[in-house]
Amino acid sequence: MTMSTPLHIGIAGAGVLGRLAAWALARAGHRVSVWDPASGPEPRSDGRGPAGFTAAGMLSPLAELDHAEPAIALAGWQGLALWDTVAAQLAARGENGHPLVRRHGSLLLAHGPDAGAAERVLARLRAAPALHAVLPVPESLSRAQLAELEPDVLPGLRAWYLPSEGQVLPADMLRALADEAPGVAWHWGHRVTAVEPGAVRTADGQRHPCDWALDLRGLGARQADAAKLHAEPGEPFTETLRGVRGEVVTLHAPGVVLRRPMRLLHARHRVYVVPRPGERIVIGASEVESEDRSPVSLRSAVELMAAAHSVLPGLAEARILHLETNLRPALPDNNPRCEVEPGLLRLNGLYRHGWLLSPALLVDALARTGLAHALPPLPSPLPRGEREPTSATQSPSPLVGEGLGRGGATHV
Repeated sequence: MTMSTPLHIGIAGAGVLGRLAAWALARAGHRVSVWDPASGPEPRSDGRGPAGFTAAGMLSPLAELDHAEPAIALAGWQGLALWDTVAAQLAARGENGHPLVRRHGSLLLAHGPDAGAAERVLARLRAAPALHAVLPVPESLSRAQLAELEPDVLPGLRAWYLPSEGQVLPADMLRALADEAPGVAWHWGHRVTAVEPGAVRTADGQRHPCDWALDLRGLGARQADAAKLHAEPGEPFTETLRGVRGEVVTLHAPGVVLRRPMRLLHARHRVYVVPRPGERIVIGASEVESEDRSPVSLRSAVELMAAAHSVLPGLAEARILHLETNLRPALPDNNPRCEVEPGLLRLNGLYRHGWLLSPALLVDALARTGLAHALPPLPSPLPRGEREPTSATQSPSPLVGEGLGRGGATHV
């Protein structure tokens, strides 16, 4: 949709939020300028670019109930539908023609002694009537059902199928949002020092006036040397940001079949295992309370890979392609926060939920600025009886394993 009176929107930050906002606002007819310290739009492999590049891209609102508030799960559920809408409007596809977003459900797994953690997630869903009424019901899987869904997963695990969840291909989606944002002025290599009502200031001393300034920098919005528990009077809440370390391992696993993301509730970690095109699998830990950007430690790498191997024995012969760390922006309560005043929007603190929450949070934030037309309205989750039917027996072609690169792509 276009506007009769286009505005000039200045955006600080070109991560998931920044690129999604730029793409949506430009398509709505606004003049958009974006400033980011990165040298260009391509992903970095040193863990110092946007955290969205490092993420596995798992879209699993139900599994987040392990620690997150019910509101996070609901916003994530709304975000799933919005990512579908965004992907449908992009011409790009992932490697080997794979769709940018896949929604074929996910699995929640636990070894017998760790099953209590999974039961806690399910209990939190049952205890939240607002969620219980609208989110799909996790399906407990028998040994035979698990084998039918994911034949390479270790038999005998406790397993639940989480319908309609899925994943996004992070690097491909971020690249597509930048490439297909019409007329956006991307100012790469420019560090933003301040975002104020109606202006963005950069490290070269320039002040760039605009009608609306959007501060979407993630951890880059924190100007202080260290995070503080509370912002001082008159100080933006972003001064209380802290970095939460995330670690990922990328494997090349030819012959291992994995059709959908899995989250293992492990004694020491919450480990996710996510398929990628090219016979790759990404393994990651949900969080490490540290701002250390150094490479992945031997202990972390061993624990992550051992946990994944414990549910996918076929990974024994997988090859390690890449290890990476990055920092996610988090506030003291681990919940996102949005502040709006005339000419200025700040949105930050998405913690480990960047891909999951960005669409719904951005729709809500833009509504508060009067720019709500840039993205579709938040979808109302359907009552269970009206929901599109989903079955745990539906088996999409895998991202890794059988048929890949040989006509095995699926489209959402």
